[in-house]
Amino acid sequence: MISMRRSADRYRGGDQATGIESLHAFSFGHFYDPDNLRFGPFLACNEERLAPGAGFDEHPHSHTEIVTWVVEGELTHLDSAGHATVVRPGDVQHLSAADGVRHVERNAGDVPLVFVQMWLAPLAPGGDPAYELVRRIDDATPYEVPAAGAVLRVRRLAAGERAALPETSYVHVVRGQLACGGEELGPGDSVRTGGEAGLELAACAPSEVLVWEILGGR
Repeated sequence: MISMRRSADRYRGGDQATGIESLHAFSFGHFYDPDNLRFGPFLACNEERLAPGAGFDEHPHSHTEIVTWVVEGELTHLDSAGHATVVRPGDVQHLSAADGVRHVERNAGDVPLVFVQMWLAPLAPGGDPAYELVRRIDDATPYEVPAAGAVLRVRRLAAGERAALPETSYVHVVRGQLACGGEELGPGDSVRTGGEAGLELAACAPSEVLVWEILGGR
């Protein structure tokens, strides 16, 4: 199984009057799509654009592994477990909501902020909230989310370079132009694969891609 999803087909949410624009890859909030509720552990993949000073006020999460990748600008994070951090391009932020946590996400800078936030369902509910910020992750360093049975690899490809895809994967194009399975991919496009051996990404231009391997074929 291989499914291509286009950026133009994402559901548009947010509140532009307050400087928030959201693009949702899955059924989300008051937008309900029964055929697109999740893929493996993935519940959401949201592209968020926040104007300077804009943000999401304190709100709750539970039983969700929340992984954030900043594309442009800086994300200010505050949570009820006492963490206060600034997330920059190249960093991976992981908030494990467990039994419940509240947080604030804001663009405290003077330039626009763009980030991709992915929500994964844990293998088992419960536990205590946890937080991790990994600075400047590189292509050779996978980021494991064992609670959700998934591993993230960031692929930064020069034009002409290729990268193999895991057999069961979720792929999000951050920037650039690529080809996969005979289809062209651009920023915001995504690929979902299940049991597909031998698939590759081929960069047609310098590209950055988030490649998730879903372990155990969830």
